[in-house]
Amino acid sequence: MATIVQKFGGTSVGSIERIQNVANRVIEEVENGNYVVVVVSAMGKTTDELVQLAKQISSQPSKREMDMLLSTGEQVSIALLALALQEKGYQAVSLTGWQAGIQTEAVHGNARIMEIDTSRIRQYLQEGKIVIVAGFQGITENGEITTLGRGGSDTTAVALAAALQADKCDIYTDVTGVFTTDPRYVKQARKLQEISYDEMLELANLGAGVLHPRAVEFAKNYQVPLEVRSSVEQERGTIVKEDVSMEQHLIVRGIAFEDQVTKVTVQGLSKGLWTLPTIFTALANRGINVDIIIQSMTNNDTTSVSFSIRTEDLQETLEVLQSWQGVKVEYESQLAKVSIVGSGMISNPGVAAQMFQVLADCGVEVKMVSTSEIKISTIIAQEKMVAAVEALHEAFQLDEKAVVSS
Repeated sequence: MATIVQKFGGTSVGSIERIQNVANRVIEEVENGNYVVVVVSAMGKTTDELVQLAKQISSQPSKREMDMLLSTGEQVSIALLALALQEKGYQAVSLTGWQAGIQTEAVHGNARIMEIDTSRIRQYLQEGKIVIVAGFQGITENGEITTLGRGGSDTTAVALAAALQADKCDIYTDVTGVFTTDPRYVKQARKLQEISYDEMLELANLGAGVLHPRAVEFAKNYQVPLEVRSSVEQERGTIVKEDVSMEQHLIVRGIAFEDQVTKVTVQGLSKGLWTLPTIFTALANRGINVDIIIQSMTNNDTTSVSFSIRTEDLQETLEVLQSWQGVKVEYESQLAKVSIVGSGMISNPGVAAQMFQVLADCGVEVKMVSTSEIKISTIIAQEKMVAAVEALHEAFQLDEKAVVSS
């Protein structure tokens, strides 16, 4: 018997009717003769609603108490799904993250999974039970409840698949697979048959919400085959794996984008070797994720550095930076990050030039740039984001049906 891990997102379990549909999808896999472990998110917008409740009480709520609060959302989902399966005549048992043996580091709000004790899950599977695990949560060595950050249920599912040495991990969502870009914004977006771990990781890190970056990391590190597919439509999704078939014309495989980006510039810094490590360590200690970084040298004894952050982290960033004497801090909000990703960029020169030309033709000013072997990211005005994505999608022929070679 094969072991299959299935993950269903918040939209998929957003109502009793949808939970019944999920139960039917789980039963299909059980009837195929497989052991099944199911990971679910909180129902619909439950997590957002819980966050809003907390904000009505405190503008800066304790991260520990937020974990206590937010972890309740998934407990509702797992219990209701277990009840639905039991009513259909199947043995099912629900487990919270800590009951499932998921141990994390001692970081509230964005913890990483350290290890998983699968003994309890394996015992239930051997007893013929369907095991339903709450995503997004775990427990520290000292017994503190933690959450894995938004989208963490993906990570839970892939980590469990790795720990259980599962044959496959299916990520069920409200889209039919991984698209060349977000189809809600670009109607010409096309579903990909396959995508490599590296390309998917870049897209996930750059704003594509279909998979959580940590989930892709786990999948790559432990070679867990992933399939991103619809929880409603009966069709194949997108396979995420190590090696993929070459698709003609797809030098760029996809375009990711995200808004609510702020560019921060710090001027008047000393040129000492320890200046930048000190600044970025201080930001990291506050849990602030810094993205694109550009340093500029001056003719005097000072230097300046610019970097991008999420706009929601701006206030905390300013608090950290303003503790330095003699520096000037400027920032620009209402920005967005638009990135192209594709393993074909490695062997095809001129991709960056083409990207910049397309943006220039659209009247889009590039404020910051970051590159790697398989991606180019630009910071641009937020109001130009969708137009830039549409133009790039057309320029790199992502709207055309690619031919897959054997």
